Amino acid sequence: MPIRFAGWSVVWVAFTVAAFAWGIGFYGPGVFLQTLHASKGWPIATISAAITTHFLVGAAIVVYLPEAHRAIGIARATMIGAVLTAAGIVAWSMTLSPWQLFAAAFISGGGWALTSGAAINAMIAPWFDRDRPMAISHAFNGASIGGVVFTPLLVSMIDGIGFPATALVVGLAMVIVVAPLAHRYLRQGSEDLGLAPDGQPLDRARPRPESEARLPRAALMRTRAFVTVSTAFALALFAQVGLLSHLLSRLSPVLGTTAAAAAMSLTTISAVAGRLLLGWLIGDHDRRYAACANFLVQSIGVVLLCVTNSPLLLLVGCVLFGLGVGNVAAIPALIAQTEFRAVDLGTVVALVIATNQAVFALAPAALGAIRDASTNYTLSFAIAAVIEVAAAITVLAGRQRRR
Repeated sequence: MPIRFAGWSVVWVAFTVAAFAWGIGFYGPGVFLQTLHASKGWPIATISAAITTHFLVGAAIVVYLPEAHRAIGIARATMIGAVLTAAGIVAWSMTLSPWQLFAAAFISGGGWALTSGAAINAMIAPWFDRDRPMAISHAFNGASIGGVVFTPLLVSMIDGIGFPATALVVGLAMVIVVAPLAHRYLRQGSEDLGLAPDGQPLDRARPRPESEARLPRAALMRTRAFVTVSTAFALALFAQVGLLSHLLSRLSPVLGTTAAAAAMSLTTISAVAGRLLLGWLIGDHDRRYAACANFLVQSIGVVLLCVTNSPLLLLVGCVLFGLGVGNVAAIPALIAQTEFRAVDLGTVVALVIATNQAVFALAPAALGAIRDASTNYTLSFAIAAVIEVAAAITVLAGRQRRR
């Protein structure tokens, strides 16, 4: 009976980390916005600006995540990220005035940076090459499960025991679960066990270009491949994060808070289905075409969320939008794998994610300001749909101009 490849244990650890990271650090802010606006009466634009700060802090840290991993190791960085995320959600729950939201955002943003997309990719990359699309797909499904579980859980617990108690319970749960798993499974890479990526014996594996010098960040960022990938996904994530931050507030007047939270869970369930479909179908096909199709399907869903108040059509919009939510986080690393050298891959992924975060961090505040100015979400969501189409055009333009 063949021995199970240890890399799949790392995938499940990454899945678990992603579930907590996205559940608290990505989907959580939308719940925080609704909770603080309803309970304290603070303006949506102010709370949205704090959410923007949360993501901007994450972007600034992610740029240097490869150096942090080389200095202290992936396991230790992940444990620190779990502690910061827990402290961050507690800080959000304890705020007494709007300015304190921004201090809380610095803490939660640090935790998000150390446990989100670039970190998940760094956990998976040493263990997989040929099977990386499937491994990445499975690991990032944790992000979608985080949305499915945490959005209604946070809403329900806040209604039942209040925001501060909920934050303490959820934060402690993340530390108790993630820290031991990171310590047990993330301290070693495949080569420490005498294995090459995908579980091959070291003597059969393709040699890795460890002797090649890493290109400077500036040189990587000037390449056409980087510019088109980072621009396309920055646009898509601007639309996506903006919508997710405001989706509960958009749906609640029509569906009620509990049903709106369930609709957000439906969105993330659809994200699991979309990501599994991607991992199954992508194979050796052009990953830029997959990204383009992903953005266009999302744009159709956003249009429905924009133009209708029919509960049924709103749910259809959530499904279509959700089918692409998970893939927007996973596809950039898969495109980078085929278009950049292995020695530069970690830096490229970190730069793409940092660039994306720096752009999409502005989305909650921007869509919140537009909503407050126009008194409803129609214009905000219409702008998001147009941005999704622009992302589809951009990612294909990069392919058309490549050799």
